[in-house]
Amino acid sequence: MTPTPTPFADLDAFLALPRVSGLAVSPNGSRAVAGVGELNAKGTEYVTAIWELDVTGRRAARRLTRGATGESAPAFTADGDLLFLAKREAPDADGGQPTASLWRLPAGGGEAVAVLDLAGGVDAIHAARAADVTLVTAPLMPSAVDVTDDARVRALRTDGKISAVLHTGYPVRHWDHDIGPAEPHLVDASGPRDVTPRPGGGLREADVDLSADGRFAVASWAVPGPGASIRRSLIRVDVATGTRTTIVDDPSADLGAPAISPDGSAVAFIRESHSTPQAAPRMTLCVMPFGGPVATIAGDWDRWPATVAWTHDGSTLVVSADEGGRRPIFLVDPADSSVTRLTADDYGYTDVHPAPGGAILALRSSYSEPPHPVRVDPDGTVTVLPCMAAPEVPGEVADVSTVADDGTEIWSWLVLPDSDAPAPLVLWIHGGPLGSWNTWHWRWNPWLLAARGYAVLLPDPALSTGYGQDFVQRGWGAWGFAPYTDLMAAVDGALKHPRVDANRTAAMGGSFGGYMANWIAGHTDRFDAVVTHASLWALDQFGPTTDGAYWWAREMTAEMAERNSPHRDVGEIVTPTLVIHGDKDYRVPIGEGLRLWFDLLTRSGLPAADDGTSPHRFLYFPTEGHWVLAPQHTKIWYQVVLGFLGRHLLDEPEVRPDTLG
Repeated sequence: MTPTPTPFADLDAFLALPRVSGLAVSPNGSRAVAGVGELNAKGTEYVTAIWELDVTGRRAARRLTRGATGESAPAFTADGDLLFLAKREAPDADGGQPTASLWRLPAGGGEAVAVLDLAGGVDAIHAARAADVTLVTAPLMPSAVDVTDDARVRALRTDGKISAVLHTGYPVRHWDHDIGPAEPHLVDASGPRDVTPRPGGGLREADVDLSADGRFAVASWAVPGPGASIRRSLIRVDVATGTRTTIVDDPSADLGAPAISPDGSAVAFIRESHSTPQAAPRMTLCVMPFGGPVATIAGDWDRWPATVAWTHDGSTLVVSADEGGRRPIFLVDPADSSVTRLTADDYGYTDVHPAPGGAILALRSSYSEPPHPVRVDPDGTVTVLPCMAAPEVPGEVADVSTVADDGTEIWSWLVLPDSDAPAPLVLWIHGGPLGSWNTWHWRWNPWLLAARGYAVLLPDPALSTGYGQDFVQRGWGAWGFAPYTDLMAAVDGALKHPRVDANRTAAMGGSFGGYMANWIAGHTDRFDAVVTHASLWALDQFGPTTDGAYWWAREMTAEMAERNSPHRDVGEIVTPTLVIHGDKDYRVPIGEGLRLWFDLLTRSGLPAADDGTSPHRFLYFPTEGHWVLAPQHTKIWYQVVLGFLGRHLLDEPEVRPDTLG
C-alpha cells in the first residue's frame, strides 16, 4: 500500500504540525492573539508562543513571544496590554517542576516585563475589561500567613523532601495529578494580595469571571455534600475587601461557566442537574440579576449549552452547543428566550469571544480542518483569520446516517481514504460518554489511519450530545444496550458504502469508547481486532476508585453496574485485543487495565497458550495519565495501534518500534 503524500502518512511529520489554541481578544475588539504550539528539537514537548492575528482577515499572523519554555493563557488588559504566563525554572533541582509567572507586554511595543512571580506559580489570568485590575488563580499552602509566606512553607517541604498530603475531605486526586496540599486562591496581582483567604477546596477546577469594572468576581464554588460528594454553587467575591457571598446554591445541580453582564447587573451561567440512576443530567441556561431571582432561559431548547458569553452591548447571550455532529454558535435572547443559530457550516466552535460591533471571534475546527481563528459577523458570514496553514488531509469526510431498531436515526462521520479500492473499516468510538465527534482531535485523529488505507467510522450513539435529551436518556444507565446496538447499526450502515470492505473490520475507543470496545469484544466476534484505551472493565471495581466516585454513585446502582460490566463476558472474547493504559490515569485507574489484561490471558475465549504466547497485547505507559500527551509517547501509541491493525486487518507482519525493544 502506497502512503498518501501528506503529513498524516509520516508520524514525525504529523507530530511536527503546529497547533493553534487559546484565543484572546482585546476589550475594544481591535486585537486578537492565539497560542501556537510547536514541537521542540528533541520531539518531547510542545512549546507554545503567542501570535498576533489580524482581526480584519487581511494580514498574516505575526509572532509576539519567543521564550525558550513558551508562553500560554493570553489575556488583554483594559488598555490593550497583553498578559500571559511564562514558565521559569523551578527553584529546586531535585524533581521540582517549572512554575509559571505572570508577564505583561505593552500594547505600544517594547519588551515584556514580569508582573507576578509566586513560589507555586500562576494557573490562570482574569483581567477586567474596563479597569486596571487583574486577578490570577494561584495555589497557596494552607499554613501560609499570606501570599509571600507561601514560599517559606513550600521550602519546608522541598528541603525535607516531603510529598505526603493529609486529607480531610474528598476528592484526593483529579485526572492525572494528586490534589493538595496547596489550594487554589484568587490573588490580586497588584499586591499581591489574597482575595479569597481560607478557600479550602472551593476554587478547585473553578470557573471565574471578573466584572468589567474589576470590582467583583463570580466563581463556581465546590461545596462538600453527603457521601463524599461535591456540588458547585456560585459565589460573588468583592475584590477590595475579599468578602465572599454565596449568590446561587442549588443542592440538586452543579452551577458553572459564570458570565457577568457588561454593565455588571447580572450573571449568566449554566446549570447541570445532578443525575440519578433513572435520569440523565440536563444542561440549562440561566440568568440572575444581582439581588433578583434566577430565571431559566430557553428552557425548551433541547440542546446543552457548552459555553456562554454576553454580546458587547449586553442584549444577547452568545452560546455554543453540540448539534448533529457540529458545534454551532447560537444567539439567545434573555428577554424572550428565542434561540437563533448564527453559524451554518460543518464546524465546531470553541474559544468564543463577542467583540464590539456585533462580531464574534472564535476558533473553529472540523474533521477536514484543525482549529483555526475566524471572525463571525452579525449576519453569520465567517472570515478566516490568517494563522497556520491547514494540512492537506488524505481523503474525504462523508456525513452518513442509519436507523436503529427502535427507529432512531444514528448519525456518523465516515472518513474515507484517497483510494477507490474498498478500504478496511475501523469503528472509532468517542469517550465521555456525554459528547460528540464534532471537532478536530489531535490525539484521536482518523487521518493517520486514512493515510494508511483505512476507512474510519466516527458515530454518535445513544448518550451522545447534540440530538436532544431523549437521545441521551436512551442510553442512560444502560451503557451496554442502546449505545451498543446503535454502534452496530452504524457499522451495518457504513459497510454498505461501496468504498468500504465489509470483510475487514476493527473496533477501537478510549475511556467510555474503550468500555464500549470491551463490551463489543464480549458480545460479537464480527471484528478482526479490538483496541481499548484507558477503558472501564469491572464496574464494581471502577466505581469507588475513580477520581470522582460520587458521580458514579449518582449514576448507577450496584445492580446496574453489574448488569453493564464488560468483565462478566470475558469468556466470550475471541477477538485479538490491544489494551492500552497509563499508570497516572486517575479517571479510569490502572487497576482496570491490569485486571483486563489478566482476564484476557486467563479467562477469555482466546487465552494465552501454555507457553505464554498470546494474540493480545498490553501497551503500558508508566508516566502517562488518561490521555497520552507526551509527543514521543503519542508516536509510540500510533505505531503500536497501526501495527496491531495492520497485523489483523492487512495480514502485515507485526513490527515493533525500536524504542520498545
